[in-house]
Amino acid sequence: MSNLALGCTLIFIIFTMLLSNRQRLGLEKDIAIGTVRSAVQLLLIGYVLHFVFDARNPWVIVLMVLIMTVIAAWNAGGRTRRLKGIRLRIWLSIGCTEAVTMALLLGLNIIEPLAQYIIPISGITIGSAMIVSGLFLNQMKREVETSRGEMEALLALGSTARQAVQSSLKRAVRASMIPTVDGMKTVGLVQLPGMMTGMIVAGADPIQAVRYQLLIMFILTASAALTAILLSTLSYRLWFTDDLRIVQQQDA
Repeated sequence: MSNLALGCTLIFIIFTMLLSNRQRLGLEKDIAIGTVRSAVQLLLIGYVLHFVFDARNPWVIVLMVLIMTVIAAWNAGGRTRRLKGIRLRIWLSIGCTEAVTMALLLGLNIIEPLAQYIIPISGITIGSAMIVSGLFLNQMKREVETSRGEMEALLALGSTARQAVQSSLKRAVRASMIPTVDGMKTVGLVQLPGMMTGMIVAGADPIQAVRYQLLIMFILTASAALTAILLSTLSYRLWFTDDLRIVQQQDA
């Protein structure tokens, strides 16, 4: 794609901003900021990846993956201001998910131990885990609000924090996985995923593109389940004070 063709794609952003202005949605500023940030961030990461690929140093790869997990945890943790230590638990959940995923991919020789494979797949895995973490925390806030009476009654009857919150945790885990599961059901019928589309546009064989896309879909499903379950296990106690009162939440 030429620079001129890339510049022409801004017509989509301009069209969106005009629609927002026409409908008085007030999204023009956010769209403009998002457009500039995405362009700058992607250009920067392009140069970083160029350096990482050329360096061929495993510690550089580890450092980059570590930075991605920290940023993902910080972003997802912003949804729950009053849960002290939630970002650490999100980071542990995402980090464990990434470690298990890479251990299986490399241990089974599914991918080669090269930065050009590890970094993109790690980005997809960590990004998915971040979204799942955010969905889980949002759902848990709603669950705590709507099930407060039930949870307080269980605590009054002598239940532990885990027993009182167990039903809410299950519902939150299921809710956080709905987009991933629905995506699996409709992939290829409703949409052609980004990775597969990109490979086909770049000239790759469609069957080979499908194979890689299946790999990504299976990774996303496993990482979503593992992240949600780990986060529910590590964070459930944060919804209660030391004397087992439910923590009052405040929207981010």
